[in-house]
Amino acid sequence: MSKKIEEVSVSDEEFELESETANAQAPAAPGGEPPKKTKRDMLPPSGGDRGGRPSRSAAATPGFVDRLTHFLRDTRAEMRRVSWPTVTEVRNTTVITLVAVIFFALYLFGVDRVWSFLIEHLRTWLGG
Repeated sequence: MSKKIEEVSVSDEEFELESETANAQAPAAPGGEPPKKTKRDMLPPSGGDRGGRPSRSAAATPGFVDRLTHFLRDTRAEMRRVSWPTVTEVRNTTVITLVAVIFFALYLFGVDRVWSFLIEHLRTWLGG
């Protein structure tokens, strides 16, 4: 082990640390010039009070009946695309669910009975 340490050599060159002031000029922004800041309650450059969006006219807003029929039409189209399970798939998943519920009910009933038995006997053993 001492032989390996002797083989290691260190160079006599001095290391020169980089100066933080060497690069005083900040790099340019990747997207070009940053956007100009606007003050609150100031209108955007495109005008209007909606952030440059054109204002909607009252005639363009559909009425309640139009919206309701559009909703019902979309709902009907979406219901056609739903993949409904077959009768056997529904029956199988129902049976699996019922078996799981009965199993866990019996398991929790057994655990509850064991703990109640242990706690009652612990009380009698401690004289309580």
